Amino acid sequence: MRWDDLRSSDNVEDRRGEGGGGGMGFPGGGAGGLGIGTIVVLMIIGYFTGINPAILIGGAQQIGGRGHQEQQADPQTQARRRQAPTDESGRFASKILGNTEDVWSQILPQQTGKQYTPTTLVLYTGGTRSGCGSAQAAMGPFYCPLDKKVYLDTGFFKEMATKFGVKGDFAYAYVIAHEVGHHVQDVLGILGKVQARQQQASSKAEANALSVRIELMADCLAGVWAKNSNDKYAELEQGDIDEALNAAAQIGDDSLQKRSQGYVVPDSFTHGSSAQRQRWFSAGFKSGQTKACDTFRTANN
Repeated sequence: MRWDDLRSSDNVEDRRGEGGGGGMGFPGGGAGGLGIGTIVVLMIIGYFTGINPAILIGGAQQIGGRGHQEQQADPQTQARRRQAPTDESGRFASKILGNTEDVWSQILPQQTGKQYTPTTLVLYTGGTRSGCGSAQAAMGPFYCPLDKKVYLDTGFFKEMATKFGVKGDFAYAYVIAHEVGHHVQDVLGILGKVQARQQQASSKAEANALSVRIELMADCLAGVWAKNSNDKYAELEQGDIDEALNAAAQIGDDSLQKRSQGYVVPDSFTHGSSAQRQRWFSAGFKSGQTKACDTFRTANN
């Protein structure tokens, strides 16, 4: 992927090196008042998926009216956080975010009539605070709908390579684009509706099925971004799409369950199988249209 010539985003908070986030301890019994057991479960769900445990955290906190507000940093810290990253992983993340801004700001109004408001990407090391509570590296990248920010420990890319064999710049770009896809869902008003339906679900399996659909939609939206970005900037190289599809395969629920427990429990899926994730990313990339990503109108994903 030829990413170096892309525009860097100004919407990056670089908190790396600050530490914090409460470590693995959660003040008050958990992030924003959630119990430690709940947080651990949500972290396991999010681990190495490149998806969105904060939807679940945020939804659970909203039920109890305990959404956590991020502590305001002092002006000096805020200024330092806003300095453009100079290391390779930071620059890469900033440029991919900038590219998503350029693409979605153009195509979202054209395709949906909605104006795109950029998200902020928070880079951190180990742990930090988010509007959804403590962010920990073990959660993987996630989008917090309560503060409209994407959280990423850049060490996640190394973990993907060493533990899952997921390598290549475009594989990592896909992960970021997936999280931005959740922000697009938020801009379109989809996330709030799905959270409400999850809270009213009659069973865990029903709530899980809704989660699968929202995650597959984010995969599809990542494909829409990739198609439109390449049409305009021609940054993709041979093998890039295969890198994204490999990433989707390695972080499918069935692949993760086989790797961790040796068997698959479909009713417990929260993000979709490897085949589903690959298929929906490909659908978005093939069409380049957000309307192709309506996973809720599809009887069988």
